[in-house]
Amino acid sequence: MNATLETIYSDFDTRLKSFTLRRVSDPNAAEDVLQEVYLKIHSHIQDVRDTERLESWIYRIARNAITDYYRRTRPQDELSESVAAPALDEPDAVSELAPSVRDMLRCLPSKYRRPLEMTELEGLTQVEVAGRLQISVSAAKSRVQRAREKLKAAFLDCCHFEFDRLGNVISFQARCPECAGDHAYDNCESDADDEG
Repeated sequence: MNATLETIYSDFDTRLKSFTLRRVSDPNAAEDVLQEVYLKIHSHIQDVRDTERLESWIYRIARNAITDYYRRTRPQDELSESVAAPALDEPDAVSELAPSVRDMLRCLPSKYRRPLEMTELEGLTQVEVAGRLQISVSAAKSRVQRAREKLKAAFLDCCHFEFDRLGNVISFQARCPECAGDHAYDNCESDADDEG
């Protein structure tokens, strides 16, 4: 997938507007910040190498633009907590599920688990994963994608989720001990279960 400003705009504009408005209360200023975000994206889009990390790159640009806005408008004030760092006192469904991810990840066949751990937990690119595991880049990408699918399937089999209109998890109901916090997930696949 080649990222273009048009595809980024169509995929992220609504979410970026909401993200910016939650942090910049003046709608006109928020619109100005959003325009700065798109200018920076346009200026640096050719630098995007790993489209797997496109979303985090876009939100990093947005956070930096919001920070710059506060520096320009209130140089004597400190940044508010909500801009400087995520609110730790507001647990959401995703953060409540986070401890379960590692346990469920351990249940994936190592062929898929290790590449996903290397990209998501160790921060390696898929090219670096391919080199370390001595496999092709396309095999590394395929294994990471397959691991994500297996992990998603495990959660969907285990829990009932509610999503907002943008597809974000807003709540969940645990139906297995793992997601309920017992950390005893036993629906693990063995390495022999999946050779494909």
